[in-house]
Amino acid sequence: MKLRQMAGEMNVYSHKPEGYECPFCRIVSGIEKNNKGTKQIDIIYQNKYVTAFIASKWWPNNKGHVLVVPNEHFENIYELTSEMAAEIHRAAQMTAFAMKNTYECDGVSTRQHNEPAGNQDVWHYHLHVYPRYENDNLYLTKGSYTEPDERPFYAEKLRSWIQENV
Repeated sequence: MKLRQMAGEMNVYSHKPEGYECPFCRIVSGIEKNNKGTKQIDIIYQNKYVTAFIASKWWPNNKGHVLVVPNEHFENIYELTSEMAAEIHRAAQMTAFAMKNTYECDGVSTRQHNEPAGNQDVWHYHLHVYPRYENDNLYLTKGSYTEPDERPFYAEKLRSWIQENV
């Protein structure tokens, strides 16, 4: 696609700061930091294209939401290939089925942000998959960071379902 090539060549839509260390590339490569961030045990699915993991930031009524990231670094939707987009959405759909069957949620929402005005705050493309419940007020509440020991319960539920059903 010519537009994607032009944007990538000119870096027109890049907002990452100079010397940016990508936290999602670190997760994909298996490197953990000694902080509250994502740990390897939070990963629910990984193949050669994508990695899906329990997010370290949660919303009060939507605990255990998942981020799906491409293993290759793409800053945003403008750089993303259509082939990679398909892989990301395959993993998101699998995650949605796992959530429905293990969290017993009423629905699922996906969300994706690009550039500062679009609320992107990590400069690596990522797709959020949220478990949804009646009157959960997802869009009216603020997220907060979790402790690493809060996430494995949710990761194990989703990982087990995926291993048994995919």
